[in-house]
Amino acid sequence: MAMRILMVDDHPTQLDGYKIILAYNNQGIEIDATMAYNCKTAFEIITDSDTLAFDMVFLDLNLPGYPEELLKSGEDLAYLVKKYFPDAKIIMLTSHSESFVLYNIVKKIKPNAFLVKSDFGGEELLMAFDTVIKNETYYSETVTASIQELLSREEYLDTYNRQIITLLAQGVMTKNLPEHLNLSMSAVEKRKSQIKDYFCIEKGSDEDIVREARKLGFI
Repeated sequence: MAMRILMVDDHPTQLDGYKIILAYNNQGIEIDATMAYNCKTAFEIITDSDTLAFDMVFLDLNLPGYPEELLKSGEDLAYLVKKYFPDAKIIMLTSHSESFVLYNIVKKIKPNAFLVKSDFGGEELLMAFDTVIKNETYYSETVTASIQELLSREEYLDTYNRQIITLLAQGVMTKNLPEHLNLSMSAVEKRKSQIKDYFCIEKGSDEDIVREARKLGFI
């Protein structure tokens, strides 16, 4: 019996490549692939009452959105997949290598596999596929390194502190951070002090925080 796989990526040639590679899997499993190239088409496939359950779903992180259904990315689609196909294995793929992005996806989505596109070729994709089939988790090298890096620094770079750094990088001013974080200004300032301590820039500005975060590959 064929394995039903939904593949979502806005680069059709990449999806064709994934399908060809997976046909050479070590389990001898026949692949029945359904393709989607944006959040809208993926939404329609996932929510269609006539759609048979998928065994596995490949999701690119960056996808053309579907504002009408509040879908902006592969992350949003992952939540939809969990709702409609709770038994499906989720494999996330991304061109991003920023530690915060990768760490947040692992913490929130808990994908069965997560690969940075620059990390892997055909052999590693097959390795990830075989690992997931065995009900194990597979993370590519960059994802693994990012998780280990941030876990070792979680005291300083917890969820709120990561959000503060990310918002500063997006140009949000300190005085406006409480609106985005549901924190008081004093709490925001205390957390910024922690961040500066971590980056060894006690007298540093918001620009210094962003510069150090970028230098370390966090954003």
